[in-house]
Amino acid sequence: MNWLIERYETAWRTISAELSSTEFYVQVGIVALAVVVGWMLGAYILYRVRLFREEPKPGALEDLRWTLHRAGALVQPVSAAVVLGIATLISESSTGEVWLVKAAQGVALIFVVYSLIKHLLQNQKIIALVKWIGLPVAILYSLGWLSDVTEHLDSIAFTVGNIKLSVYTILRTLVFGFLLFWLGRLSNVTGKRMIRTQQAMDPGTREVAAKLFEIAVFVVIFLLLLNIMGIDLTALAVFGGALGVGLGFGLQQIASNFISGIIILLDRSLTIGDYIQLEDGRAGTLRELSMRSATLETYDGKDIMVPNERFITTSFTNWTHNNKQQRYPINFQVAYDTDLEKLFPILREVVASHPKVMSGDDIPFEMRPDAEIAKFEDSGINILVEFWMEGIDDGEHRVGGDLLLMIWQALKANGIVIPFPQRVVKVTTDSKTDTDKLV
Repeated sequence: MNWLIERYETAWRTISAELSSTEFYVQVGIVALAVVVGWMLGAYILYRVRLFREEPKPGALEDLRWTLHRAGALVQPVSAAVVLGIATLISESSTGEVWLVKAAQGVALIFVVYSLIKHLLQNQKIIALVKWIGLPVAILYSLGWLSDVTEHLDSIAFTVGNIKLSVYTILRTLVFGFLLFWLGRLSNVTGKRMIRTQQAMDPGTREVAAKLFEIAVFVVIFLLLLNIMGIDLTALAVFGGALGVGLGFGLQQIASNFISGIIILLDRSLTIGDYIQLEDGRAGTLRELSMRSATLETYDGKDIMVPNERFITTSFTNWTHNNKQQRYPINFQVAYDTDLEKLFPILREVVASHPKVMSGDDIPFEMRPDAEIAKFEDSGINILVEFWMEGIDDGEHRVGGDLLLMIWQALKANGIVIPFPQRVVKVTTDSKTDTDKLV
């Protein structure tokens, strides 16, 4: 019991000495001045930056602008913590005492973490990480125990080969790795969205920039993570050599598709929205072009995954890359007794009446609906009808089926017959041969 009384008395004498010392009151003044200056600096920033002052209006990058607007709640706490950090140096140089200023800075950091959780973060995993790791770290810093705790964790170490790992290194790698990948994913999505909304760039260039940005983000994250783990980056030279050998052998196809994707994006032979027909007859609209493959979406709801290398080494038909106007034929047959001079104007008028068919005096003559004789067959005359339209004759622009029905109705209304296949069989007999057979 006596030792407890003695420790209490010692602590009380120490506190009394600190409270009565000049250095304590100087620190109090420095803390008060730093808080006021930091808060006023934050208020000035909030006033001067329009994005913090006014709510974002609907438009491009609205999600990003709202995130930055909500980040305004962190401006004053962060500015106060920064000014208190400067005040720590001033207090140490002037009085030699910094414990009170550091405690105030720790309280400011705790307030920053609280504001971050309350106003900015929405991901529950990140909120839990900040709550259970960020807050304890801020509290340890405010109490001046953070250095002691990190040194103790760093002393608990084990060796794996030539690499020495400590508990502190592992925890730091896990925490910062999680944060880096979260920030990388967020930056990747936001950056690609910003690039793809730049109307001054053509679609192919936007895709190239977006893919290169994605690669750069994850390369930077990988290098930062290696640095956090304490791995010497010069070792990447050996890793790069091994990777090159792997690409030359086991990863040849992956590397080929990757390089092919870069070539496709640079030479602009393909653009999102193009209608592509492959050599084997499969076709679809180009919906996505990644660094490994392209995705063609068919009109019947299927996706065709095409390796990028195929667009470099084989031929394909791009229906809509340079011109979305397409010409289509319709073939049918009429009887030989049909009045063709009457038929052709009817066909041109019927086809031109469809709203999706290009027709009218403002359309060039060679692109207006036309009808002509294609060929003479055994059962009738083959008629060829040609028309132009915007887009592909399928999906929402499907025209061919409508025109066939309209043509059939027009032929029926005008008494024009579509013939059935006909064959004439002539049977002959030789009377002399038949008589001889009877004898």
